[in-house]
Amino acid sequence: MPTLPADLAQGFGPDRGERLPLPEPATWSDDQRRIAQALIDGPRGGVFGPFVPLLHAPALAEPVGALGEVLRFRGALPARVRELLICAVARHTHNQFEWQLHAPLARQAGVAPAVIDTLRTGALPDAARDGLADDESAALDLAHELLRQHGASDATHARAQAVFGDPGAVEIATLVGYFTMVCWVMNLARTPARPSNEAPLPGLPG
Repeated sequence: MPTLPADLAQGFGPDRGERLPLPEPATWSDDQRRIAQALIDGPRGGVFGPFVPLLHAPALAEPVGALGEVLRFRGALPARVRELLICAVARHTHNQFEWQLHAPLARQAGVAPAVIDTLRTGALPDAARDGLADDESAALDLAHELLRQHGASDATHARAQAVFGDPGAVEIATLVGYFTMVCWVMNLARTPARPSNEAPLPGLPG
């Protein structure tokens, strides 16, 4: 199995070899071929990231892909908020793949670079120090409580509800849950990040 560069290490322990690489196309079942082609033809444009290990379980790959497509490409949250939340989940789960992909997208969507830089260190961005927008702060507070406390306080929920409405608050919780799930799948599989100019996440567990 290939070994990842040290700064893109994924998962636990000294062995960084990919556990679940893409199955050989010659061995694909009809379902695997159909799902792979749908991913290639869809907005993702290819089979990569969590869909590499998920293709080993095609019955899961299809519904997981459908939900992710809704959240990423047809959701109601502003792209800036969505990309910031994905970065927060990637940092929380120590997932290099999603960080490398979505940190640049968050900047492109308008998240202040200082917010991304602070989040990368594992700290909570601050409005006064980092330029965190009000709606970003409301969404990020809700995401962090869900990730760390497995729920949300009345005050945090009410703030998110006031900014995004009930549908938006539900979408935030669903987005956080979805990306936590696919990060876990990639952490299990040691799915490698794509090399990029983005600084990798520090402090991965060893």
